[in-house]
Amino acid sequence: MNLEMQQFKAEFFKALAHPLRIRILEILAEGDHSVNEIQEQAGTEGSAVSQQLSVLRSKNIVTGNKEGNRVIYSLRDPKIVELLDIAKDIFHNHLIDTISMFDSVNGRKTND
Repeated sequence: MNLEMQQFKAEFFKALAHPLRIRILEILAEGDHSVNEIQEQAGTEGSAVSQQLSVLRSKNIVTGNKEGNRVIYSLRDPKIVELLDIAKDIFHNHLIDTISMFDSVNGRKTND
């Protein structure tokens, strides 16, 4: 794999490396939203949401389109939804492995 692709991937995953940015992407996976709508659903301050949207925009992960006096944000690529689902599956698999290991250490039989 060439260096440019590795660099792109590293920068892409760095842009995802914040819990609020992940939450914003999860919200946008459900549909396009304004900053205020994202703020409300995320349960956080508008300035924090705006700051994280700026990072996501700078990495071309989300786009913003002006509608009147509001900016409506959307995912630039629908594959982001698949990526979030895959990350959830990986987390779930790790959780199952951890529970199985815990059960075996404590002498419990796991249910498959």
